[in-house]
Amino acid sequence: MNKCAFLWLFAVAANAAEPATSYSFDFTKIPPDAVYSKDAGYGFDLGTKPSKIAWGGTGGAPFFFSVMLPEGNYRVTAHLGDSAAGCVTTIKAESRRLMVERAASAAGERQTITFAVNIRNFKIPPPPTNAPGGDQVRQNDREQGVLRWDDKLTLEFNSRPRVDGLDIVKADEIPTVFLAGDSTVTDQPREPTTSWGQMLTAFFNPGVAITNHAESGETLKSFITGLRLDKILSQMKKGDYLFIQFGHNDQKENWPQTYVEPFTTHKAYLKVLIAEARRRGAFPVLVTPMQRRNFDGLKIRNTLGDFPESVRQTAKEENVPLIDLTKMSIDFYEALGPERAKLAFSGGTDATHHSAYGAHELAKCIVEGIRANKLDLARYILADYKPFDPAHPDSPGVRCAGEPVWPWKGRGCATEGKLMNRIVFLISVIGLALAGPALAEVRPSALFGDHAVLQSGMSVPVWGIADPGEKVTVAVAGQTQSATAGLRR
Repeated sequence: MNKCAFLWLFAVAANAAEPATSYSFDFTKIPPDAVYSKDAGYGFDLGTKPSKIAWGGTGGAPFFFSVMLPEGNYRVTAHLGDSAAGCVTTIKAESRRLMVERAASAAGERQTITFAVNIRNFKIPPPPTNAPGGDQVRQNDREQGVLRWDDKLTLEFNSRPRVDGLDIVKADEIPTVFLAGDSTVTDQPREPTTSWGQMLTAFFNPGVAITNHAESGETLKSFITGLRLDKILSQMKKGDYLFIQFGHNDQKENWPQTYVEPFTTHKAYLKVLIAEARRRGAFPVLVTPMQRRNFDGLKIRNTLGDFPESVRQTAKEENVPLIDLTKMSIDFYEALGPERAKLAFSGGTDATHHSAYGAHELAKCIVEGIRANKLDLARYILADYKPFDPAHPDSPGVRCAGEPVWPWKGRGCATEGKLMNRIVFLISVIGLALAGPALAEVRPSALFGDHAVLQSGMSVPVWGIADPGEKVTVAVAGQTQSATAGLRR
């Protein structure tokens, strides 16, 4: 089909006034200066402007593309590739929600990737006259202007993207997984902090949508009184899932309005969420909170009191599937050890919130919990997912180009450098010009989303602009090393 720059493809219906359910965008026709606005209904967003190539749009830095859409579930198909060069495209949605992790294409190769995404706003159907309640979620100051609460779908194209076009189709019929929790689950809007809820999406095919309603500072009580549960229930349908993980804030006795006691009020509030999900034909799943990074020697010290056990007992009493993230997180942290475990946490100093690497590993723990419980949801796990044991986690990598680096299938990653002692560093990356290798220094912020720590004697992946097979040179702290860009197996 010959696509024009922007097509609103309407659903077949007798009434022509019905809203569109399909949308198509041809990036070879959309000019780079097409800035998003409500009047236009689509465009490049957040001050980014991609360059043009023969097949579509690209950018040395990430670029964002937004489309004004009603809330709900959508299947998004991205058409990727470049006639002249290999490319690697990572796609995130809304507030850094990982949808596609490094889709690699060789020069002249086209590929299409489809994923499901949920978008939402703060609005709730208003209660009847004189009935208690409200017509919107009670948002906090941190949520002002975040991408996960608005009237548009925002997609971030990262790594070395080549985007030919997008197709977006309404998909309200597919099951939805609702996440309820606190800052350790939420879609964190800013680097370097990342939560497992915004990584979980990368492990599922487009047959299911995941919507993350968790928010920093939330407790079981405040999730109810702030109308966040009401927002979920207003969209929940039969066959959906509600994953529930609280505890980090519920245990705070110095928060008297939201403190709950394990085995009594804590259980009672958990059972409210369970009952409300079941009333609507949805499946509740309880998740014990992950432990904090508090080592006593080589072992993790419990800082969550009896709250994990309270969740376990509630799951047994209510016959609800349980994912014991407390236990799996302990196995994960202890497998890394006190020093390397810092790489799993935000900035290497936080003891509660995670880095992209840590969040990615914890998301795998959730996937393993889904598989172990034999939930029907497991049939939507990606076919190439490999079983994961938190006691034998992926090796922590260096975060590059603002993205997580773990064992990786993509093109264009130069490795092999055995680097000095553990350092926080200034690094340079070199590409291959036609006449031969050329040094091209870049600022660390252009290469890494946050500070990076290299471990002595380990092979470190470094991101740069290079095609597979190109010779590159890496300069670190005044020393240079050679490497070959290519597939990391």
